Amino acid sequence: MKVLFATPECAPLIKTGGLADVSGALPAALAALGHEVRVLLPAYGALAPPPGELLALHHLPPYGPWPEAQLLHLRAADGVEYLLLVCPTLYARPGSPYGPPGGGDHGDNALRFGMLARVAALIGTPDTPLGWQADVVHAHDWTCALAPLHLHQARERGQNAARSVLTIHNLAFQGLVPLEAAGWLGVAPQHQGTRGVEFWGQLSMLKAGISFADAITTVSPTYAREIQGETLGFGLDGVLRARADVLTGILNGIDTALWNPATDPLIAARYDADGLQRKALNRAALRQRCGLSAKVDGPLFGLVGRLTRQKGVDLVLAGAERLLARGGQLVVLGSGDADLEQALAALAQRRPGRVHATLGFDEALAHQIEAGADCFLMPSRFEPCGLNQMYSQAYGTPPLVTRTGGLADSVVDAVEPDGSGFVLPEASQQAFDAGVQRVCATWGDAARWQALQRAGMRRDFGWGPAARAYEAVYARVLGFA
Repeated sequence: MKVLFATPECAPLIKTGGLADVSGALPAALAALGHEVRVLLPAYGALAPPPGELLALHHLPPYGPWPEAQLLHLRAADGVEYLLLVCPTLYARPGSPYGPPGGGDHGDNALRFGMLARVAALIGTPDTPLGWQADVVHAHDWTCALAPLHLHQARERGQNAARSVLTIHNLAFQGLVPLEAAGWLGVAPQHQGTRGVEFWGQLSMLKAGISFADAITTVSPTYAREIQGETLGFGLDGVLRARADVLTGILNGIDTALWNPATDPLIAARYDADGLQRKALNRAALRQRCGLSAKVDGPLFGLVGRLTRQKGVDLVLAGAERLLARGGQLVVLGSGDADLEQALAALAQRRPGRVHATLGFDEALAHQIEAGADCFLMPSRFEPCGLNQMYSQAYGTPPLVTRTGGLADSVVDAVEPDGSGFVLPEASQQAFDAGVQRVCATWGDAARWQALQRAGMRRDFGWGPAARAYEAVYARVLGFA
């Protein structure tokens, strides 16, 4: 099958979160199954083209509100083929893919990502500028969610257009713009109402994709169920329930070559499930790097990620003194809400030798925390998939997570025979504190703790199972299954 991945970010070229990891790893896994996959994303100012071979440069003339642009077709050294959408006036800006330095969104994101979705759909029609027409256009999140609508409209006009798959990575981000934008975004009049793109008087790009995609996927089976309910449906639960017959939850994988303690070049000592004693060397190195006392006799807790309430960081802060009173230590790496950053910095200053916080991101330190911590904290209020809980298990670092989304699907509680972590029943302070107490009690039993570590390290979190599941979705929308 010929598959076009339409995405706003892709590791290692440009990354702000887990979506980039999916866009970087899943196309390669699908190509390994024999499919022809190309990845379309904007050529941002911060994006460095991968080393490899330039295959072609395609011109895109001005269209509607969009200026002229080019498609740079590259084959990277690892064989992955990229289509970089070059339009400097829209994409060559400082900051993240979504907004300027310092945060917020670009005011013309509807124009910027409307163009990305339009070009993705164009490649799925006979009008493709490449001489290559996709069989399936796989659109990711609100930024590309107009592509399924465009393809649906192309079929309404009698064109032989590709089938579409929309993956929802986080339903909370919906691409809301004034409804008046519908016309210049290419939404046909019959699809501008509540049965189409309208969402409480606005245009929701994500709703457009949900309403018109041939298949919808989310990044874990539990999250697929959760978003059909009011609590995590963010106002779109009714639309999702109406399309439940084409909605599938597929758990993300991880890059098991990059995240492998037996080969990781970024950690102090490499180890595997049969050499867990070497993990202690990483613990010592992490303590030394972060200025933590080597005399404390308790588990070292690690946290890497966005510092937000969604991730339960406020629960960690509120429970920190009780965690320390049980002999624990805490290492945090991340950035996010200013008040949480300030509170973590103040905690680290108040408790030297026991707490360390690095505000920002450091890839090497992220690996060192996974390898050196005893327990990884991820008490999220909701988590579509999550990757760090999988990294942690691969590194023999049992995670403490909430029973939600991909956390529920990827961590088995310690009370089970094949337990690999600690699962909280809810994201509450009481549940978090009780979970920390359980971690500390279990950590004191060396044999039981090693059983948890080995159970996690035995699990297969690679992309193979997910790639085969997506292959089945593609086959289904094309009528092969």
